[in-house]
Amino acid sequence: MARRPALLLLLLGLLLPLTACGSATRTATTATTTRAPDAVEPLPVEPVPQLPATTPSADGRQVTVTSAERIIPLDGSLAELVFSLGLGPKVVARDVSTTFRQAAALPVITQAHDVSAEGVLSLRPTVVLADRSTGPAEAIAQIRAAGVPLLVLDDAKKLADVGPRIDTVATALGVPDAGRQLRERTEQRIDAARAAVPATGRHPRVAFLYLRGSASVYLLGGPASGAGSLIEAAGGEDAGTAAGLTGDFTPLTSEALVKAAPDAILVMSKGLDSVGGVDGLLALPGVAQTPAGLDRRIVSIEDGQLLSYGPRTPQVLQEITAQLHPAGAE
Repeated sequence: MARRPALLLLLLGLLLPLTACGSATRTATTATTTRAPDAVEPLPVEPVPQLPATTPSADGRQVTVTSAERIIPLDGSLAELVFSLGLGPKVVARDVSTTFRQAAALPVITQAHDVSAEGVLSLRPTVVLADRSTGPAEAIAQIRAAGVPLLVLDDAKKLADVGPRIDTVATALGVPDAGRQLRERTEQRIDAARAAVPATGRHPRVAFLYLRGSASVYLLGGPASGAGSLIEAAGGEDAGTAAGLTGDFTPLTSEALVKAAPDAILVMSKGLDSVGGVDGLLALPGVAQTPAGLDRRIVSIEDGQLLSYGPRTPQVLQEITAQLHPAGAE
């Protein structure tokens, strides 16, 4: 499967609009948490961009931004970052994976994570932000050909990517001081979340499953899935990595699950809904026979937040920890 990170984003884009098709109600053996609202927390003062600013793009270009008055982030994690910097009022569109409350009224200019160049250009952006997985390539080229500064960032895959990603976006938008404030706030909160992980003396194996029941897509995460860093920070061990998987995802099979032998299963909430909740997940081949299935130990995190690796990552880490280590479960 070529370009698997892009494949995951494509599948996620298709999954986000789905309504729940089953119950994800937890049993007594599965942790319950009170979820934080799907919203970002901007810095208290809206910064004033100091431009022009020239920033290296991940695709080898030098991108000069002269105005941040009309920003279009083509990825939910980048939108989260821009809003957290306090520049939300300058954002004029969103992609399908941008689901937090402050962006809800913005027009959507992607479909299943494919960018519409015409839709982007019709909104007269002064700067566009993208990830390496953003596509198609023809749309990116068309936006650049129209003279719009377009900055590409490397995909965030681990906790260590959060700070540099904040710095890059803040510098490109001419607000480096705000970037330093946001990076400091976020890293302090990540450190606090990590410090609160119970010292249980054991590291439960956690399998990250990507689920899309309506399309019969069931994938088991490997070392490059993006979830491993969060699992380890929450005191767990990535089951796919421990089982010797390579790359980011492999098709979910009974054999792969038996080898992974997860004590808990990590999923995105809409993916869990798409298979009919916990009961539907346990009906997939091999799941009920794992230690996680026998204990109904399922960790569910909102789709738009789990792999964002940005300002809301501390909340994600807290949620994973609370569900993975419920009181008295270890």
